[in-house]
Amino acid sequence: MLRTVRRLADGREIVYYDEPGAPPRTAEDTRDLPPVTARSEIRRDPLTGEWVAMAAHRQTRTYKPPADLCPLCPTRPGKPSEIPEPDYQVVVFENRFPSFAEDAAGPGPTVDGSGLVPVEPGRGRCEVVCFTSEHDRSFAELSPRRVRTVLAAWADRTAELSRLAGVEQVFPFENRGEEIGVTLHHPHGQIYAYPFVTPRTERMIEVARAYRAEHGRHVLGDVLAAERASGERVVAAGECWTAFVPPAARWPVQVQLVPHRRVADLAELTEWERADFAEVYLEVLRRCDALYDRPLPYVAGWHQAPVRRDRDLCWLHLELFSVLRAPDKLKYLAGSESGMAVWVNDATPEQIARRLRDTR
Repeated sequence: MLRTVRRLADGREIVYYDEPGAPPRTAEDTRDLPPVTARSEIRRDPLTGEWVAMAAHRQTRTYKPPADLCPLCPTRPGKPSEIPEPDYQVVVFENRFPSFAEDAAGPGPTVDGSGLVPVEPGRGRCEVVCFTSEHDRSFAELSPRRVRTVLAAWADRTAELSRLAGVEQVFPFENRGEEIGVTLHHPHGQIYAYPFVTPRTERMIEVARAYRAEHGRHVLGDVLAAERASGERVVAAGECWTAFVPPAARWPVQVQLVPHRRVADLAELTEWERADFAEVYLEVLRRCDALYDRPLPYVAGWHQAPVRRDRDLCWLHLELFSVLRAPDKLKYLAGSESGMAVWVNDATPEQIARRLRDTR
């Protein structure tokens, strides 16, 4: 893989990831851009202990531009974009409207000076990952080779962002479809480098610690072994990865892709594991798109270990879920889910897996 680091007109970093034989990346960003000003802060909820980010400057971010003005397409004559090159393979750049930023400044130390609600600058980093220069394609239509390049970019960014001062966890993810809230239709994802360990990860670490103390093994390792032995909820499998509907699935479509070897994050995967992931994930995505005979809106995110602690209690995995419960019906998070985090699923995990396996 070829890695080229450049700068955009406002100083943001842009990194090109190319397969061997690609042309050199030398194009300059000719736009007249003001400097990025991030005013994000984080506040800790005194009742749950969870951090909440406040990023009011994101109200002005780009919203559903026409295809010929897409900021993620390559630059065309008279139509400069976020990517100065006339073509690219995979590219990552700093978000112009970040939820977290390295130079973020917040008021602190507490809301109203009461000492009750801590406030800190929302320091971290947010990046955009473009999977292809082709505006009308999707991740499912990428070649296995291109998926390996994307995976190499994710792994490289995980390692780079983990070295930043104050970053505690790195989360690469893709949002796809307007039903999910996507406002840019070019195939892309994002990476959040958080200044704290996320609530979901904290909870999984607690469970893994208690399970290991009782059984001497990792809970996800035992779940993976049970799913492979049963096969009832398995959607796809390779030599290094198994994709299955979790046995307590929350969403109408939900799949976890788990490597057979425990690793803490993407940077620890071998080339063999990366190649096998590409094949298994593409099969999962094709089945998801065939489920309702339409592109499935989804969120797909990597659960990685925190940067500085409890890495031995984490098992890297990708989780994909969708809010679409029928071709024309959405699952809304109503009272029980939104108010109390008690999920009610309209389908069993076995039914979800069966429908995905039966797609053509």
